[in-house]
Amino acid sequence: MTAVSIAAPTRAATKVWANIVLLAIGILFALPLAWVVLAAVDPAATYQVKLPEQVTLDNFTAVLTPELTLVPLLNSLLLSTGAAVVTVVVAVLAAYPLSRYRSRWGGTFLYTVLFASCLPITAIMVPVYSLFVQLRLIDKPWAVALFLAASSLPMALWMTKNFMDSVPVSLEEAAWVDGASAMTALRRIVVPLMRPALSVVFVFVFLQAWGNFFVPFVLLYSPEWQPAAVSIYSFFGQYGTVGYGRLAAYSLLYSLPVLGLYLLVTRGLGGTFALSGAVKG
Repeated sequence: MTAVSIAAPTRAATKVWANIVLLAIGILFALPLAWVVLAAVDPAATYQVKLPEQVTLDNFTAVLTPELTLVPLLNSLLLSTGAAVVTVVVAVLAAYPLSRYRSRWGGTFLYTVLFASCLPITAIMVPVYSLFVQLRLIDKPWAVALFLAASSLPMALWMTKNFMDSVPVSLEEAAWVDGASAMTALRRIVVPLMRPALSVVFVFVFLQAWGNFFVPFVLLYSPEWQPAAVSIYSFFGQYGTVGYGRLAAYSLLYSLPVLGLYLLVTRGLGGTFALSGAVKG
């Protein structure tokens, strides 16, 4: 009785402290979000979190122009989608032999790939810029999309390989008995079963490309090709002046495509593999 009576208050106190810590962390994340929402409708917004004296949509009207918002958002959508599609396709093709065929160098290769994903992209931008200049790829959006795909490929390959390991090989063996080739089994069996996992990889790469400022800023010169991550820099004026209200409104518009993609993926594909019942005992 004594041990039980002592353990119960201890668990209760631990739960209370855990809730307090989680509440503090939640407040730290909520304050910047609250500033973005409040400043977007405040004509006299500052860097402080405060209720607006007058609610207006003038900030949204000011930023909703083709040059400032619409074209950069379209450029970001094209760059991010192109990089994500290329990365997912290449990751699937590269992960298939790593997952299905055993090699003495497979583990070494995967750890090398994982190490490559740890390199900061700023550390390799000088040789990448030199390469783009020599190949005359500066200000070419498709080349930037390929570079974004290549920089995201190491982690995407690692994730795809781990996801593919959970797909039973017996399903492909049954297709091989029926005369299907390895690529046919990959296309018709493995990939459909991995759609939720591939959606995770797609969103991961898309978000990395969507929020990347440094690469497009260095490799894209023309304003008509610059994405929204670079266009947002225009709200930071000279001598420390910042258009806080327009910056907040632009940030909300900038986040809408990402939120839409997240809702589309989570509601349309679900979150687990559809493998139940696929293998008969």
